[in-house]
Amino acid sequence: MKFNKKFRTALAAATSLAIGLGAVACSRDYTVAYVFSTSASNGTISAYGVDYQSGELTQISGSPFAGQVGNNPVTLVAAPNQKYIYIVGGTQSSTVEEMAVGTDGKLYGLNTYNLASGDTYATSAAIDPAGKFLYVAFTYISPYGPGNLGRGGISVFPINSDNSLGTPSTINVGNNPVAIAISPADCALTTATGTGQQTCTTTNGTTGAGFVNSFVYVVDQEGSAYGTNPAHVLGFAQNTTTGALTLLSGSSCATTGSSTSCKGYASGVTPSAIAIDPTGRYVYVTDKTSNQIIGYAINLANAGSGTTNGSLTPLVSSPFTTGLYPVAITIDPRGKYIYTANYNSNTVSAYAINTANGSLSGAGQAGNFTTSTGPTCVTVDPAVGIYLYTSNYLDSSISGAQLSPNTGNLTGIVNTPFPSGALPSCVISVSNGSHANSIVNP
Repeated sequence: MKFNKKFRTALAAATSLAIGLGAVACSRDYTVAYVFSTSASNGTISAYGVDYQSGELTQISGSPFAGQVGNNPVTLVAAPNQKYIYIVGGTQSSTVEEMAVGTDGKLYGLNTYNLASGDTYATSAAIDPAGKFLYVAFTYISPYGPGNLGRGGISVFPINSDNSLGTPSTINVGNNPVAIAISPADCALTTATGTGQQTCTTTNGTTGAGFVNSFVYVVDQEGSAYGTNPAHVLGFAQNTTTGALTLLSGSSCATTGSSTSCKGYASGVTPSAIAIDPTGRYVYVTDKTSNQIIGYAINLANAGSGTTNGSLTPLVSSPFTTGLYPVAITIDPRGKYIYTANYNSNTVSAYAINTANGSLSGAGQAGNFTTSTGPTCVTVDPAVGIYLYTSNYLDSSISGAQLSPNTGNLTGIVNTPFPSGALPSCVISVSNGSHANSIVNP
């Protein structure tokens, strides 16, 4: 919610007066966003309201809420409309739970879905920007060993208009996919007046046939697990109508018996997480063994169905050094800064993105921000885009920081860290409906 300086001063004075008179004011106007974290110990989901002035977290009444995916939820993702979240369980009988976010921040369990038959041990998930498909990466190994790479893949769930999920299909990839990200469409369809003919204009202004390309990138660790293929990133073009994925130039998969082996773009020793900038031009992958971020540029030179569209080119300035054992990465909603959660050094590393070439540079002293023990996920609120939170696995807490829109610098918010459920595996944030405005550009 935006307030001018004079209004904020008057509001603060009125609030102080109300407190002085013993009045109690309860309004969700003060809550700009909600934060949710999953417990790997008991499968519950802790819910918090985000104070618009300070970023301080307050537990929602009834929190933590019971989940239905078992005691090992590995991640959670939010629908683009910010009204639903999906909890993904990582056990052998992997499931996805759909939960509605109430106007008061409470969670309401709706449906639970199984991955496609035989798809087990989910690792990560992503929803396309249009909110039409949920992609869940999974690892299925039977039997396990260097001579048999097994089968990993992606379960593709259609998302219905009411945000329920349809019947999933499976796309085979390499043995150990651990992270997935989806780019915004690289072009927009326009219809010529009078003719009805559609054309596609890409982000670099090229116009061509009527295609809308959205790209899906999957981080595959199979090289680090088996010592055969190098760890890599696989690139796919998304069919925005069916959700189907087609390998892009530079990526390939071969299936022998029950094994699928894939090759793509080299991504270090043990890649762990992936993020795409909001403009859809750059991809960043963390390598938790080398303590690095590896950056790539997305090729958008060809309009529509160009043969090299979506292929990746390593940035000449890459890689970039992080803290110890980076396991999660996020980009602020403005697309200006990148943050990594470093599990072994209990820190968040921060970088400014050079939008001209994708290179990264340190943002003030932000890289020195200290979290509690064992940060696993990192999120920036999508409402005002200035509050960052990490789930801290070994400390059973959530750390909060405020980022400067001008420098990316992080400073701890009041009363951080905040208690969470035991062993929080991940954390996300959503806007508080119409009471939260879109991002305020600096």
